[in-house]
Amino acid sequence: MKTISENRAFGGVQGVYSHSSTACSCEMTFGLYLPEQTEVGPVPILWFLSGLTCTHENAMVKAGAQRWAAEMGIAVVFPDTSPRGEGVANDPAFDLGQGAGFYVNATQEPWAPHFRMWDYVTDELPRLLFNAFPVAEAAQSITGHSMGGHGALTIAMSFPGRFSSVSAFAPICNPAASAWGRPQFSAYLGPDEAGWAAHDATLLMRKRGFDGPMLVDQGTADQFLDKLCPEALAEAMAARRQGGAFRMQKGYDHSYFFVASFMEEHVAFHAGALHA
Repeated sequence: MKTISENRAFGGVQGVYSHSSTACSCEMTFGLYLPEQTEVGPVPILWFLSGLTCTHENAMVKAGAQRWAAEMGIAVVFPDTSPRGEGVANDPAFDLGQGAGFYVNATQEPWAPHFRMWDYVTDELPRLLFNAFPVAEAAQSITGHSMGGHGALTIAMSFPGRFSSVSAFAPICNPAASAWGRPQFSAYLGPDEAGWAAHDATLLMRKRGFDGPMLVDQGTADQFLDKLCPEALAEAMAARRQGGAFRMQKGYDHSYFFVASFMEEHVAFHAGALHA
């Protein structure tokens, strides 16, 4: 693992690191914020999964999580959204290829050799973090924005007992039925739609739900509402009587201004579950 940068922030350290990934067969980069409480011992960790076109850097710089994480004694990790580099498949479209991994393990060419973001985020990167940094494996929560909200919800529901809480900002809620999902799942996973269900938050909610508190925020002025399908997840949560909240925030769009506006509430939400 290589240290790219480390900067003092709110008493803690915002680091950026790279390493050779076995899952993705390339060099991967991630950001990690460690609050000053790590000087005493391991702290809980919040995963932040980013959306389309993003790298590890977007949320790390724009979401404003560090201030609240420092106050509440929580580490925050910002993984990249896809494999990158020479020899890694790509596409001219912004919502397929590099920057658009959709947090799945691709089974189709040319994506299969590198696009294994499910394994990277759920297995390889956690093992690296828990071995190299003072973060507590037994105290994890997860959140994300847009494509990353999709990833956070599907991962949380697929690993019962791992995450104390889950939240999402404007997640892609029903990708198996959406323009942000169907083309990508066809490319990465193939035409058999039965294999898509494991990566659809609405379908997973109908099937099993989440075994902890859940918070979803969606802006009413989001320019991508038709692709996000928030009503599908809200209906599935209500039908399942899922513990948590789905909030429509009046006038907010899809940008990081929206994310930053509610980041304090989301970090506090996770802190309540992590420190319980």
